[in-house]
Amino acid sequence: MKIKVYINDQWRTFDVEPSEYLLDTLRRYDYLSVRRGCDTTSCGVCTVLLDGKPVPSCSVLAVSVDNKAVTTVEGIKKEAEKISHYFGLEGADQCGFCNPALALTVYAMKQEFDNLSDHEIREYLIGNLCRCSGYIAQEKAVRKYLEDKS
Repeated sequence: MKIKVYINDQWRTFDVEPSEYLLDTLRRYDYLSVRRGCDTTSCGVCTVLLDGKPVPSCSVLAVSVDNKAVTTVEGIKKEAEKISHYFGLEGADQCGFCNPALALTVYAMKQEFDNLSDHEIREYLIGNLCRCSGYIAQEKAVRKYLEDKS
């Protein structure tokens, strides 16, 4: 079946199976920044924005995003570069496997909230696991990004 998706600011038509997950559709259509991790919604590396909200694409049926907006990290390139800059400054950027999904989640957080406490930031990011860096450096980088008004 065919679905229409507004992805990264352009309409695309995808041919999908009724039981196909969004993660598999995106990867098949070369959106390779969307990564496969646990397939159980536990790690967050498959996160995309669906109508501006972070969702694990490994648990969203592709047919359910028909006529909706999906954003991958390629759709927030300028903001992803800013986030990456702060992660580099804090030494929070290691292997990079989780970075695209984490960047999307941090970007969504900035769009949705103002003046979050450190506890609220940790709560928002709870579904994004990183096996390389310590979370303290990530939190410092996220805080700096959230405070960046440029």
